[in-house]
Amino acid sequence: MAAAELQAMYREKCVDADTSVASIADDSLFLFGSGLAEPPAILWALATRLRAGDLRRLRVLSGPPMPCAQDSLLAIDLADCVERTSSFVGAADRGVVSVGLNHYLPNHFHQLPRLIEDGPPVDVAATVVSPMDAGGYFSFGTNNDSISTAMRCARRPIVEVNEYMPRVHGDSRIHVSAVAAIVENHTPLLVFADPAPEPLDEPVARRIAELIPDGATVQIGVGGLPSAVCGFLADRRDLGIHTEYLSQGMVDLVTRGVVTGARKSLHPGKHVFTVAAGNRAMLDVLHDNPAFESYPVSYTNRPAVIARNDDMISINSVLEVDLLGQANAEFLAGHQFSGSGGQLDFVRGAYDARRGKSFLAFHSTARGGSVSRIVPRLAPGTMVTTPRNDTHYLATELGVANLKGKSTRDRALAIIELADPRFREALLRAAEDMYLL
Repeated sequence: MAAAELQAMYREKCVDADTSVASIADDSLFLFGSGLAEPPAILWALATRLRAGDLRRLRVLSGPPMPCAQDSLLAIDLADCVERTSSFVGAADRGVVSVGLNHYLPNHFHQLPRLIEDGPPVDVAATVVSPMDAGGYFSFGTNNDSISTAMRCARRPIVEVNEYMPRVHGDSRIHVSAVAAIVENHTPLLVFADPAPEPLDEPVARRIAELIPDGATVQIGVGGLPSAVCGFLADRRDLGIHTEYLSQGMVDLVTRGVVTGARKSLHPGKHVFTVAAGNRAMLDVLHDNPAFESYPVSYTNRPAVIARNDDMISINSVLEVDLLGQANAEFLAGHQFSGSGGQLDFVRGAYDARRGKSFLAFHSTARGGSVSRIVPRLAPGTMVTTPRNDTHYLATELGVANLKGKSTRDRALAIIELADPRFREALLRAAEDMYLL
C-alpha cells in the first residue's frame, strides 16, 4: 500500500476520544492495555459517558490498574455500572477484590490470550501504541502481553497513539487497516523505578547470583527481591534475557555489556520480553532497537518455549512456603493479594531447559521478624501458586535449598534450614507431627 494511501486511511480513522467510544453499547465487554499502555484519553471518555448516564453498564477485563484507570473508568463512584474482572490483582485492587467489587480471573499468564479468544466476544479493546511507521504499522510498545490478542480479536479495536511510546520490534505490530479508530494523545508515560532493595534482599540476591553462570538466560520477576539480583551480575559474561517483565535493572545490564544474548539457544542476540516498565532513559534504549523483541505472553511464557533456552534461570518471589515445598505467592490474610501471573510458567519452563534452574525467593520472616514465612502447612483456603512437585530452588537470606530429587523427609529438613533459627524447633516438632520425620 502506497504511503499516500496509508496516510489517507490514518486521517479517515483519526477521531477525538469522545467520538471513538460514542458507539459503544450497554453491556459491551471492554479490554484495555495495562501498565504504561493504559489509554488515558479513551478511559476518561468512557468514564464521562458513564457518569452522564449515556452509557449505563460496561463489562471490563483488565490487569492491575494504574492511577489513570483508578481515577477514571475504575473509580469507585462507577462501581455500580462497571462490572469488573481482573486478570491480576495489584495493590490498588486488593480492597475492592476483598469486598466483591472486582472479581479475580484465575489464570496462568501464558494462557490468558487463549482465555480471551475462547471467552465471550470482545466488543472493544484499546491500548497505547507508538506512531505509525512507513509500512502502516503501530507498535504495542511496552505492553504486548494479552492486549495484543485482545486488539486482534475485538470487534472494535481502538489505538491511542502516543509519541512517547517506544517502537518495539518482534511480534508487536498492528496495521492501520486493522483498527477501527485512532486517537492521538501525546502525553508522557508513567515513570517506573525498580523497587529499592530492602536490607534482607541483598543476601538472598547474592546467594542466587552465585548460581547463575556466564551465558545463562534469565527471567527476573517483579519486586525488590528479584530485581536485587541484577546488582550482583555485573561480573558475568554474555547473559541473555527471556522474561515476562523487562525491568530497568535488566536493561542496565544490557547497556553495560553484561547481557548480550550471544550464547542464547533461542533468539540469539535478542532480549525477549512481553511487558516492560522503567524510566525515560530505559524507554529510549528500547525505541526502534532491533536487539529488543516483544512477543505475546502466549509465546514468552509458554513453558515449552521457555525450555528451549539452555541454562535458563528463573527468579521469582513468594509470600510463604510450607514444609511440603508448596509455595504461595498470591494469598494473604485470607484474601487474594496478588495473582499467579507467570510464576509457574517459568518454574516449569526453566526446569525443563537444559541445565535450567528456577528460584523462589523470600525473606524467612515477616512483620519485623515476628512471623515465620516458612509454615508447617499452608492455611486452609490459601492458594498454591507453585505445587511441591514443581518447586526447584528455594532461597532466603539464610541459604539456598534444591528440593528436586529429595524425599518428603529430606526436603522438610532442607526447608527448615532456610527458616529463622527462632522458629526451627517449632517447625521440627510440626514436621514430626506430620510424620515427615
